[in-house]
Amino acid sequence: MAKLKGLRWWIIALVALATVINYIDRSALAIMWPNISADLGLSKLDYSKIAITFTIAYAISQSLSGRLYDWVGTRLGFVISILVWSFSAIGHAIAHSVTSFSFFRFMLGLGEAGNWPGATKSNAEWFPIKERAFAQGIFNSGASIGSIISPPLIAFLYLLIGWRATFVVLGGLGLLWIIPWLFINRALPKTHPWLTEEERQYILEGQKIDGKGEEDGIILSVKKLLSIKETWAVLASRFFLDPIWWLFVYWLPIYLHDRFGFDIKQIGLSAWVPYVGAAVGALAGGWVAGWLMRKGKTVDQARKWSILFGAIVMLPALLLTAYASTPIIAVLLIAVILFGFQVAIGNIQTLPSDFYIGKNVGTVAGMGGTTAAIGVIITTYLVPLITKTSYIPFFMLGAALVPLGIFCIYFLGGKIHRIQAGVTENE
Repeated sequence: MAKLKGLRWWIIALVALATVINYIDRSALAIMWPNISADLGLSKLDYSKIAITFTIAYAISQSLSGRLYDWVGTRLGFVISILVWSFSAIGHAIAHSVTSFSFFRFMLGLGEAGNWPGATKSNAEWFPIKERAFAQGIFNSGASIGSIISPPLIAFLYLLIGWRATFVVLGGLGLLWIIPWLFINRALPKTHPWLTEEERQYILEGQKIDGKGEEDGIILSVKKLLSIKETWAVLASRFFLDPIWWLFVYWLPIYLHDRFGFDIKQIGLSAWVPYVGAAVGALAGGWVAGWLMRKGKTVDQARKWSILFGAIVMLPALLLTAYASTPIIAVLLIAVILFGFQVAIGNIQTLPSDFYIGKNVGTVAGMGGTTAAIGVIITTYLVPLITKTSYIPFFMLGAALVPLGIFCIYFLGGKIHRIQAGVTENE
């Protein structure tokens, strides 16, 4: 049987590619909204309602998807998620009202949410502990790359074929992705026929703590998981920090249109720039954490120092962007914000696999995604209300969320370590 060296990197590359497609599909509505709204007579408040519908579905699906991936595995779980979101993206082509857009947006949220607990679980399966933050960074860079590609790609397709046909083309990308995923991801590391013995042992031995591997823990109920404060460190930190990212995913094109009068072509030429910062931050956050561990720092120190560094970058940049006077200054500062965000969030998203073993990882990651989505729903509702005359409150809101999220990590997380071994279902 032929062997494929570095198979774990092929797996994370495919997960990152799925994330690129995920972000292209979700970004399309915001980028084309100025023209869609003009065609259909819809308002910024209507957009907010549609976006909230997506986020409600996203919140519901994060926890459900976490359990789904723990039940059917990452291979089949990703196929289910991407089928749902791809056909939902295609469905946008026939939408004509707030109600119909909301329906397809809801279905899109149900499918797209699974990408995150699925990626966290896949990384826990395929990477030793010391490489997980970097693997998570590669995965998160997919979101950034998708956001870099989306504005020029979608603007090009819109100008070429119109907004309805653009949704059809974009939805088809996910269906094509399924082919290499099923071909390459044939089994877990323990039994994958293409994995070299050297890499197999490197992965499996690197996943052990005190002699215990990922498969050695019991499956805890949601009730039991919620009784553990470390779970709440994940849930609460994501509730406060994730909305910062979504403020820009949902509103950056509209901010550029409202604040600087940009049309779709100008948005396509500039809205990708901040996500270059995000992509660099996603890789940097994982690399720094891994580097610190290789230098002898504990998981606790590596995670917390990386998260704190991200926060220190984000906070002043958010405050400065509130008063940016030109679009160039604004997009460059937003690039700094998203760099810091990705440094922090990549390490936060590895916490479920730092705290738990095996089949609990996807569940906790999914619950974290749900609380994150709840925070996003609240901020998405607030944006049209606080930006009627100025976008200064928009950036001040983001700045206020940073210290709240970091506080949750330090206060609730305690020392970041594997707690599974000492937990039983009957405690």
